[in-house]
Amino acid sequence: MTDLKSLAERHLSQAKDDKNGRSAHMFLHEGPLRQTVIALTAGSRLDEHNSPHAASLQVLSGRVVLTSALGDTELGEGELAPIPPERHGLNALADSVLVLTTVKG
Repeated sequence: MTDLKSLAERHLSQAKDDKNGRSAHMFLHEGPLRQTVIALTAGSRLDEHNSPHAASLQVLSGRVVLTSALGDTELGEGELAPIPPERHGLNALADSVLVLTTVKG
């Protein structure tokens, strides 16, 4: 079992100490399923990168913008969105903690 609240708090603290304002940890790896907690400080970003086979992003706290050629999607606390099947990036509008869920195909 994973205490997601404690994990989120720990990684947000680590992100605040990181020069790039980021911290992440894969906490579930079960067959093709992967879940990763990602913490970003306000103003930090994940540059554009390739999309996994299937994925979603859930905001535990904060506010982010998921960017892609299909347009930008702003997400706030408690919101969940699929990640588009194309190159995408992520910008933190506030200190944020997310759960990235991916399925490797």
